[in-house]
Amino acid sequence: MRIAQIAPLYESVPPKYYGGTERVVSYLTEELVRQGHDVTLFASGDSLTSAQLVPCCPRSLRLDQDCVDQMAHHVLALEHVMQRADDFDVLHFHADYFHYPLSRRAGYVHVTTLHGRLDTPDLAPLYREFRDMPLVSISDAQRKPLPGSNWTATVHHGLPSQLYPFCSPPGHYLAFIGRFSPEKRVDRAIEIARRAQVPLKIAAKVDAADRRYFDEKIRPLLDDPIVECIGEIGEDAKADFLGNARALLFPIDWPEPFGLVMIEAMACGTPVIAYPHGSVPEIIDDGRTGFLVGSIDEGVRAVERISELSRACCRETFEDRFTATRMADDYIRLYERLIAGSMRVPEIAAYGRRARTHQ
Repeated sequence: MRIAQIAPLYESVPPKYYGGTERVVSYLTEELVRQGHDVTLFASGDSLTSAQLVPCCPRSLRLDQDCVDQMAHHVLALEHVMQRADDFDVLHFHADYFHYPLSRRAGYVHVTTLHGRLDTPDLAPLYREFRDMPLVSISDAQRKPLPGSNWTATVHHGLPSQLYPFCSPPGHYLAFIGRFSPEKRVDRAIEIARRAQVPLKIAAKVDAADRRYFDEKIRPLLDDPIVECIGEIGEDAKADFLGNARALLFPIDWPEPFGLVMIEAMACGTPVIAYPHGSVPEIIDDGRTGFLVGSIDEGVRAVERISELSRACCRETFEDRFTATRMADDYIRLYERLIAGSMRVPEIAAYGRRARTHQ
C-alpha cells in the first residue's frame, strides 16, 4: 500500500524532546515500513525515518529561532502534499484541520487523526461545516465534544514493543513527566508525594505560554526537599526515568485525549496513579495497572497501596493493547475500508457539488 503520513512541523519526527504527536507519527511510520508498505513522510527536514522523507521545512519549527511565521510552513507543506496526492493510495493527516477545504474538493482517499483536545468553542462551528471529513479519535473520550463528526475509528496509540525494557523491581521515587501547565497539575503530584513522604522526580518543560504560571504557582513548590526537578528529558533517558519509578503520577485536570506517558510507564512495568479525566479510564485498569483517584487523599492512599499491583501485569497489558504493531494493524484495516469505499460519508454540499471524499 502507498501511504502518505503528514506530520505537523513544530517538532521533528521523532521529536528531540517533548512532542507526543510527532512521536506517534514516527512509531506508526516505522511500523508500516517494517510491514512492507511504501510510506512517504511529510515532515520537518531534521526528521529521521526509514520511509521516504519529504522535508517541508529545514528543521522543526519549535527549535528554529529564525522561524517567525509557523503557519507559512504548514501551508507550503500542504501544497507539497497536494502536488503528489495521486502518488498514494491514502493520505493520513496528523496536522489538524488545515487541509479540510482542499480535501473536500479533491478525489483522493484521506483520513485525519486528531491528536489534541476538542472541547474549545472555536472548533464546534468548524466541525459542523466539515462534518464530511473522515476522522480518527485516539480515545472514545476525545470524541465527546464533537458527536456529529464523521468518526471512522478510535485507534489507541502504540509503542514499539522493545522501546522500553521491563523493569521488575520497583523504584524508590514517584515520577511526573510532561509540561508545567495548569491542566497537567504538577502541584497535585507534589502534594501527593509530600503527604506520602515519597520522593518525587519531575521531568518537565516550561512553554512560553506557561512561564508566568510556572513562576508564580510552581517554582515555590520546588523548594521542598522531597522534590527533584530534572527538566525536559529526551527519549534516551525516559526508560530509566520511568522504569526506576515506584509509580507514575498523572493527576491531570483536563480532558486528556490520550496520555502517551501512561503506556510508556506500563511498558516499563510501572503502574500509574491518575485522575480519571478524558481517556484515562480507557487506558488504566483501576486496581490492575494503576489506581484512579479523585482527590489528594485518595492519591496518597494509592501510593501506599502501589505494591499491591503487579509490574508484570502492567507490562503484559502494554503488550496486549498498546504496541505499535497493534496500532499499525488498526490503521491498515481502516485504510482498506476507506480505499474500498465502504465508509459512509455524510452528504455535504460544497459550492454546488458534494464533497468527493472516498469516491
